[in-house]
Amino acid sequence: MRVLISGAGIAGPALAFWLHRAGADVTVIEKAPALRPGGQAVDVRGVARGVVERMGLMPEVVAGRVDERGVALVDARGRRLAEMPAHLFGGEGIVAEIEISRGDLSRILVEATATMADYRFGDRITELTPDGRATFHSGGTERYDVVVGADGVHSGVRALAFGPESQFVRPLGGYGALFTVPDPGGLDHWFLMYNAPGGRVASIRPSRDGLAKASLNFLSTTRYGRLSRAEQQRLITDNLRGAGWRTDELLAAMPHAEDFFFDSVDQVRVDKWSRGRVVLLGDAGYCGSPLAGLGTSMSLVGAYVLAGELATHADPGAAFTAYQSEMSSYVADGMTLPPGGIHGFAPKSRLAIRARAASMRSMSRWPIRRILAKQFSKADAITLKDYAPTAS
Repeated sequence: MRVLISGAGIAGPALAFWLHRAGADVTVIEKAPALRPGGQAVDVRGVARGVVERMGLMPEVVAGRVDERGVALVDARGRRLAEMPAHLFGGEGIVAEIEISRGDLSRILVEATATMADYRFGDRITELTPDGRATFHSGGTERYDVVVGADGVHSGVRALAFGPESQFVRPLGGYGALFTVPDPGGLDHWFLMYNAPGGRVASIRPSRDGLAKASLNFLSTTRYGRLSRAEQQRLITDNLRGAGWRTDELLAAMPHAEDFFFDSVDQVRVDKWSRGRVVLLGDAGYCGSPLAGLGTSMSLVGAYVLAGELATHADPGAAFTAYQSEMSSYVADGMTLPPGGIHGFAPKSRLAIRARAASMRSMSRWPIRRILAKQFSKADAITLKDYAPTAS
């Protein structure tokens, strides 16, 4: 079985691992010239931990995780208004027990599969047919038994094989920037978050090696077209300048960040994840947005299930049907936003900001604890089949 995977982030390399175990000939194509470093902390939750353990990579993931002990809301003076320790909800709360930078997790997965797949960086698919014939930007056309779009929210494979992005990407009404900054001190291993009136949010969370991860977000229903990096940073500055706390400090550091990333806050919903010999995996086919908090786990679990079904069924179409059937309930839970959705994350008024802090303070008490326990338990809402032997 010849398989082409578009995307060398998290879902793609994880799929390459399991397909190699099944005896497939795997090629991974990535439009970036090299692995992308940095990125915000992502979490490995629930059943996804079992996938990582079966890969034999848990020691590397644990060694690379960030020492993050909880999330706290702060006011303009930096005073803590509410806290949620990482151990609350069995380590599956807003901050999970295993938090690791996206870049570090991607590196671990790619290094583990470097000899298992043919990695081609700096290239992309420009044409794609339902029968698996792919034409590359670098030139040439090859045919594959299966082509997998594991290339994120703005998937090029999905656009080529399924249709324009507007059919599948649902804006939630916000934008955000993520980037690395020098550790400002005073974090004490906590993820600090500040809300300003008007739906503006600034946060800093600990990283490693004297660095920290910053995030700046604002509400907006405007849909912006393709923007240059300078235009993106100008937009962030115009909306966050003078918001209070450390916001201006973060804005000043933003132009110097090598890993600056800007995007809208979106969900991805695709009714059927396959067409012909083309199939979608992870954020390309199902993304609940960063607010839902299960994207990395769905990618890892989805990779395991898709590879397992391809190894089980001789016909790719039958494998795709079984993959979606096996994942559908888990994905539906993973798409569910927390109470309040984006406005719960970025409240507009001072009253709503105070209510959010009060809600967090009550998270350890009934009935809020019961509601949130249900929200966080979705990470375990699937039972893994034994498709393949575990790593030794």
